[in-house]
Amino acid sequence: MTSIGTDEGSGVPSSGELRDRLWRAVSDVDETRAIAVVRDAVAALATGTSPRRAAERVLLELIAPTQERVGAQWAANALTIAQEHAATAINERCVSAVADAAAAGAEPVKGRVTVACVDGEWHALPARLVAEVLRLRGWHVDYLGAQVPTGHLVAHLHQRRSDAVLLSSSIPTHLPTAHTAISSCRTAGVPVLAGGAAFGPEGRYARLMRAQWAADAVGADDVLTRGVGLERPTVRDARLVDADLPHLDDQEYTMVRQTRRQPVQQTLADVEDGFPAMRAYTEYQRERTAEDIDHLVTHLAAALYVDDPALFTRFITWTADILTARHVPAHSLLPAIGSLRRRLADFPRSTGILNEARGALTAGQHA
Repeated sequence: MTSIGTDEGSGVPSSGELRDRLWRAVSDVDETRAIAVVRDAVAALATGTSPRRAAERVLLELIAPTQERVGAQWAANALTIAQEHAATAINERCVSAVADAAAAGAEPVKGRVTVACVDGEWHALPARLVAEVLRLRGWHVDYLGAQVPTGHLVAHLHQRRSDAVLLSSSIPTHLPTAHTAISSCRTAGVPVLAGGAAFGPEGRYARLMRAQWAADAVGADDVLTRGVGLERPTVRDARLVDADLPHLDDQEYTMVRQTRRQPVQQTLADVEDGFPAMRAYTEYQRERTAEDIDHLVTHLAAALYVDDPALFTRFITWTADILTARHVPAHSLLPAIGSLRRRLADFPRSTGILNEARGALTAGQHA
């Protein structure tokens, strides 16, 4: 894809300069200035191309990278949670401003699709970007937003016929819910195109759940336009979600998920014994530690659900990096992993996943 402002003599600022302008406005929590930046970029680009093409480039080459930078800055402990939320809200307003700027002169509609986030998924901006790009490319889009309960999603599909559902999720712990949503949509006769980090590298978990995959908005348009793998499911295609994942017969996922409060409480006590510095923690720090352990257990359950130890290992190494950025030693995770291994000693898949994660932590960079 051509970058903004690379055409010599175009008079359009370079992509780097535009991103810096937007970043300064977003990090200063200056919504008015941020909206002016993206509107000016659309207007400048529209002199050499269509308004819709100009709007798409601003969405994908300016706003999307800025939001990625917001996430990276939070992970590096350079932004607080509140600053990250404020920045995301401004980027959402920028998306609306760009969409409004390109609303006139609609192209012929290719078809109708529904875009929604999995129930529990509140990272809605990626789905919103996809929805707006598809609109710009001629699709009629029903955008349902964040945290859409599966029952409401299916009810919408019965009321308004869609050629496909685009389902978004960023957090792997929502995979069981996503699987239920995919199966329910297919039972309603609507194929599903999944996207987002939750579905794993190259969408491996989407395909496991009988959904198609697209890495980004342009890829989604390509899959929808070609229609390969998006044929309408028939009644014969309907089946229970467990039929897609025969490894669930061992009940490990069910046991870990249903009893997670007990291992969280037990592990919290074990971590205090194995990481003495925790004894000086404030009540707030202890509450955050308990939340971190709960995240460990829910990500372990997700890894069991899709039978992929790499899901849990990716989460552990990411968490280690987050802790390191906040001046908490990554090895503080080892007592928690050790405690879970002892508590789940009778669960072979669980202990195998935990062993791989421990090996990743002690391999070098996270030791």
